[in-house]
Amino acid sequence: MSAVELSSVRKTFGPTVALDGCTLSASVGEVHAIVGGNGSGKSTLAKVISGVLIPDSGQVSILGKIPTSPYEARKLGVATVFQEVLVADSCSVLDNLFLGVDRLFSFTMSKAEKVEKGATLMRELLGYDLDLMMPLESLPLSLKQWITIGRALLTDPKVLILDESSAALDFESTERLFRKIRMIKEAGAVVFIVTHRIAELVRIADKATVLRDGVDVGCLVKEEITESNILDLIAGRNREKYEASEEPYIDVRKKPILSLRSAQVWPDSTAVNFDLFPGEIVGITGLDGQGQSEFVRALAGIDPFVSGTAIYLGDDEPAPITDLPAAHKNRIVYVTGDRKKDGIFPNLSIFENLTMPIYKEYGAGGSISFINRSKLNPIFERETDKLAVKMGSREDLITSLSGGNQQKVLIARAFAEKPNVLVLNDPARGVDVGAKLDLYRNLKEFAATGKSVVFLSSEIEEFSFLCTRVCVFRNGTITDEFREPFDNNVILNSTFGRGRAYGSDSDIPAVNIESPAPEDKLTGDIPMLQRPQPRSLPTTSMRFELASKSFSNGDVLPDRYVESSRFSPHLIWTGVPEGTKSFAISVTDLDVPEAFNFPRLFAHWLVYDIPPDVTELVEGVSPDGQLPKNAKELRNDFVTFGIPGFDRGYGGPWPPDRSHRYMFTVYALKVSELNITVDDDFVSFSKAVLPVAIGNTSIVGTYGPAKQELPK
Repeated sequence: MSAVELSSVRKTFGPTVALDGCTLSASVGEVHAIVGGNGSGKSTLAKVISGVLIPDSGQVSILGKIPTSPYEARKLGVATVFQEVLVADSCSVLDNLFLGVDRLFSFTMSKAEKVEKGATLMRELLGYDLDLMMPLESLPLSLKQWITIGRALLTDPKVLILDESSAALDFESTERLFRKIRMIKEAGAVVFIVTHRIAELVRIADKATVLRDGVDVGCLVKEEITESNILDLIAGRNREKYEASEEPYIDVRKKPILSLRSAQVWPDSTAVNFDLFPGEIVGITGLDGQGQSEFVRALAGIDPFVSGTAIYLGDDEPAPITDLPAAHKNRIVYVTGDRKKDGIFPNLSIFENLTMPIYKEYGAGGSISFINRSKLNPIFERETDKLAVKMGSREDLITSLSGGNQQKVLIARAFAEKPNVLVLNDPARGVDVGAKLDLYRNLKEFAATGKSVVFLSSEIEEFSFLCTRVCVFRNGTITDEFREPFDNNVILNSTFGRGRAYGSDSDIPAVNIESPAPEDKLTGDIPMLQRPQPRSLPTTSMRFELASKSFSNGDVLPDRYVESSRFSPHLIWTGVPEGTKSFAISVTDLDVPEAFNFPRLFAHWLVYDIPPDVTELVEGVSPDGQLPKNAKELRNDFVTFGIPGFDRGYGGPWPPDRSHRYMFTVYALKVSELNITVDDDFVSFSKAVLPVAIGNTSIVGTYGPAKQELPK
């Protein structure tokens, strides 16, 4: 019987048509995949089923009823794990697992019952015990993803919707998730999987609905669900097969472009030796938490190695890559897979997100360095066209894009920086198969010019037609290296310890991608697979928080801190993250008037190199020179606009048109000094601060309209 029925569903957002007459049917005890390109309407369809969005027209029936809100859908037994990892970082694992279960003044179960149920489920999902009392803020993305999945499973759903929920999981973790899906399917639940990972849905789905531009263009059943059939429906049968457009680059010098000797990613890990040659695309993989992420971040200068240093050899003089400025100087560019945390600027436009790193290179106006859009526009168009970014206006916020298109913008941003070396940390997470082929083609063309790529991925299938060699990480070091032609099953077994480094006579059971090991081997008996435990991360007992004696969060800013007074308010921060070596502060206007024609936030105060033992600034420390020792201030944007009476330091809010929001932010940094000058602007400040920020905390004050006109 059909448990979920959608008929001719249409959903628009202004001029954008997200769903255009979509029809879908799913039965009890069925795993139903929803597949399509980025921006095809997959996540919108998932939100319609979950009651988050109400369609403009068409019929929606969930278990015989029509939910009109997430609350009603939940009462019917619908549980959704959304594409973005929605957690409360400052709360414990336990609180996150049972988020939304209790009412304001009543509880559905005791804490002891929650601990028992939560611990049992997480042990089943992870294969090891997780401390339910630890806060989430220091946990890796994959564990946060498991917690959102666990939250949904604890509701015993009749309809479970998983929107890209395996994107942050490695192969073994995905198999655990599939085991759980099969269990709830056999119990009579309907499971919807929204995914780009075709190899996965081929193994698990009973039916697959393919979307293109908001329309269901086909429904595949059982044996019809193949990569070839899905690609034909997504992009049409005339789509060109992926081929490298250039001959492989042959490096006659045999000299590496990047070299690493006796480096450690952990204090007790075996030293790593690694060379990267011109024209290479080197794949990096391993089970979750085995040091591969730390390795690629250190290669890109984001975090230091415990010992050892990467040396860039592309020029005549060897250049140590000790930090981000050194990497940037030698055009080593990093792309994160965790776009929400480390990648996008959510308050900025698509154009700003892509072009921000090259503002200065293409600036105009001398020392003021205005943004030169006439030079940036063709770069934006070229890079977005190469990756087929689907968007409306380039001035729309980047958050208006689908998750996959946001990721494309980050990759396009990296190409715009003209890198010599690209370091990619799971760059295709949440990107559809068509876009992946576009990315692979671009990477091979990039390498064919003599440039180099380090490509970390948990999807071993990605390496087959892309990489020249693959390095496997286990216990914080490279344990195996493979060269073309690759056998994906051999690489997979190496991640579990059944590789050349462990001998061919190992008694560890082999795992096959097409035909995985029996479920009890992958789920109930981890020691048989000798799965190393991921490294635990340091956590803080207190939340990093900012407050002020001058105003409360969300309040109107008092007159003594605004307009011509230029008198900074009191700020105090607590719960400083472990490893903090300095602080930086920004005060920005979130509601810059359109008449200003300013392509970014307006900066009212920028402070950096605040010593790590300072956690409070009394009122009036700026602009009167009372900052802590060694702390420095940049000029505010009143100076950028040539407004008289302003210089370095705090410039109070002065909104000319209406009430504005002003965000006060403190950043905890992992470096003691920023490599910027006192004449730099907010763009340089942001580029220096964000990659080295351990955490940040903000409060917002409002003010406006102004009581007097800006001076001219």
